Amino acid sequence: MNWRITFQIIGLIAALLSLVPLFAADFWWIRIFDFPHLQLTAFTLIAILLYFFTFKPRWIKDYVYIGILLGCFAFQMTKIYKFTPLSSDEVLESTEGISADKEITLFTANVLQSNKTSENLFKDIQDQNPDVILFTETNERWSNTIKSKIGQDYSFKVEQPQDNTYGMLLYSKLPIRNSSINFMVDNGIPSIDAQIQLKDGNWFQLLAIHPTPPMPQHNPKSTDRDTELMKTAIKSYNSDLPVVVLGDFNDVAWSDPTELTKKIGKLLDYRLGRGFYNTFHAQYPIIMRWNLDHILTSSEFRFKSAGTGSDYGSDHFPVFVTLTHEPELAKEQEASEPTDREWKRAKDQMSEKGIESFTELPPAFESLLDK
Repeated sequence: MNWRITFQIIGLIAALLSLVPLFAADFWWIRIFDFPHLQLTAFTLIAILLYFFTFKPRWIKDYVYIGILLGCFAFQMTKIYKFTPLSSDEVLESTEGISADKEITLFTANVLQSNKTSENLFKDIQDQNPDVILFTETNERWSNTIKSKIGQDYSFKVEQPQDNTYGMLLYSKLPIRNSSINFMVDNGIPSIDAQIQLKDGNWFQLLAIHPTPPMPQHNPKSTDRDTELMKTAIKSYNSDLPVVVLGDFNDVAWSDPTELTKKIGKLLDYRLGRGFYNTFHAQYPIIMRWNLDHILTSSEFRFKSAGTGSDYGSDHFPVFVTLTHEPELAKEQEASEPTDREWKRAKDQMSEKGIESFTELPPAFESLLDK
C-alpha cells in the first residue's frame, strides 16, 4: 500500500467535507455537514498528523497540501473554539449571594416518541427540580405518562400532544399567562409561546420550538427549519419582556442559521466559554455527538449552573440550566443590535410564506421588503 497517497486522499476528503457547509444552499445533503463539526475537526487534525509521516521537505507540493489542511483546521477551530474554556463566557456568572427568588431552572427533553422507558428521565427531573420543563416528541401515551409521574407537581401546563413526532408539552411550577400554540411554518409542527412569572414577580417570554430537520425522510431542504428559527428570532427581538428560547432546534449551536437566530433575536448562549453540552445521539459514542437541544436567553439572565441528563432510552439527553434574573446588570452582557447585513441574511433565510404570515416586522426588516 502506498501510504503517502492514502494519507493524501484522507486529507483531501477532510478538506472537502470542511468546505461543503460554506455553500449557500439549503439542500439536506449540504446542510447535514453543519452537524458533525467536532468530528470533522478531529478528522482534519488526524489527516495533518498522518501526513507528517510521509512529508518531504523538498517538495513544494507538500507545503501547499499541508497549508490547505492547516487552513481548514483553523477554519473549523473558529467555529468550536468559543465553546471551550479558552474562550470568554457569553453569559456571565450569577451575582454571588443572590436571593433564591431570582433563580429559575429550565429543563428540556426530546423524549423520542417511540421510547417506552422513562425512569431515568423522571429521576433527573426529581434531582434537578426544574421550574419549567419542555418535552418534545410527545404523543398521548407520553402525555399520560408525564401526567402520572409529575403532573401533580406542575400546576401550569400548555399541551399539544401529537402522533407525528412533533408533539410538545410545557410544564411549569410558575404561573403562565398569554400562552398560545402556533404553527409558524407547517400545520403539523407546533411551537409554544407563553409568558411565565418568575419567583420575584417579574414576567418573561418563553418561546418553545421544534422545527423539522433537513433530512430526506423529513424535509429535503432546510427552508422550513430556517424560517421557523428566523420567525422565533424576530419574536424575541420584538419582545418587551426578557426572553428564553428553548427546544430541539434540529440544528447545532455553531451553524449559520442558529448563530443568526441569536444575532437577530439578541440572544445569548450560556455554553460559550463553558462547553458543548452535547445531547444527540445519546446511543452513540461520545465522539459522535453534537448539540441539538438549546436554551438561549436575553441579556437579563445570568448563569448559575447547567448540565445534561441521563440516558433513558431516547436518542437525546435532556439538558438543563439554572439562571438568575438580574436585569439591572443586563448592559454588562448586552447583545448587539443586528446589522443591516444580518437583517439581509435573515430575509434570505426565510421563505416568502414565512414573511407574509408575520403581522409585525421590525422596521429594519420591513425596509428590505421594498427593495
